Amino acid sequence: MSEHTPILQVERLCVHYPIKGGFLSRVTGHVHAVDDVSFSIEEGTTLGLVGESGCGKSTIGRQIVRLEKPTSGSIRYKGLELTTASNEELKQVRTDLQMVFQDSYSSLNPQKHIFQILSDPMIYHGLATRSTAEAEVDRLLDMVGMPKSAKNRYPHEFSGGQRQRIAIAKALSLHPKLIVCDEPVSALDVSIQAQILNLFRSLQQELGLTYLFIGHGLGAVNYVSQRIAVMYLGQIIEIADAKELFRNPVHPYTRALCDAVPTPDPAVRGNDGITLRSEAISPVDAPKGCRFLPRCPFATEECNHYTGELRPLFEGSNHLTTCRRAEKEAN
Repeated sequence: MSEHTPILQVERLCVHYPIKGGFLSRVTGHVHAVDDVSFSIEEGTTLGLVGESGCGKSTIGRQIVRLEKPTSGSIRYKGLELTTASNEELKQVRTDLQMVFQDSYSSLNPQKHIFQILSDPMIYHGLATRSTAEAEVDRLLDMVGMPKSAKNRYPHEFSGGQRQRIAIAKALSLHPKLIVCDEPVSALDVSIQAQILNLFRSLQQELGLTYLFIGHGLGAVNYVSQRIAVMYLGQIIEIADAKELFRNPVHPYTRALCDAVPTPDPAVRGNDGITLRSEAISPVDAPKGCRFLPRCPFATEECNHYTGELRPLFEGSNHLTTCRRAEKEAN
């Protein structure tokens, strides 16, 4: 694909989970986990997806690798519509789309040693043979900074950081083009987080990988991302280049996230950050207009009539937001 061509395009994606109750388990409502989400990722780049727990970011990751099927919307990988693709079409791109999970122990079969975990997928998909598998496993372990001797051991014999390196090697074993990283460092110590983030960056430069990097905090996501999308209650409420988002966060929720990033320099610390109202509301009872309205400290009566549509901050800008107040202030 040519430079600046999106390798992945998501348009108006919706994922609604039914709520069942009563003696007959009838559907009494729906959890709007993802509501009308659109974004694209250019080949060889990283889009960071950040937001609090329950906002729907991990759900989006599962849709992309087809662990789940969406309620509606479009997911196109290199022009192929994944939501309606046949089993044969999905089989052809299945190896291209891989996922690295938060819990590395759960993603590695505890009954298999590392050689089996890494070699079995390659042999099944015809990317290695019995005779070449050992050399391929050695190569993968070297790529993620693990010794060759690791292949004879089991997942429980490694630390959390080492297991995450092996999980990354497992994703790389199928020669993927796009990897969904679902909070891959949030369960690790801070010093180990930095090592894993550096590993992701070096692998991207070496292999030309494309990432969707999902996380809670802006600090880690910003370190590996060229562009960042901020999610709240099932919707993307702001998306911009990483440097621009930190320099000029315009949505009140994004500003609150930026205020939460620790600042090491006491001279620039302050107590004038945004204070949000109440707690996050349920995705079952999400408001029709602005999702952030019940918590926004700047909300006015006019905000009741705004929709959750992403629009450029000003004409020609690639900084998009759902906050109409911020849009007015920029123009």
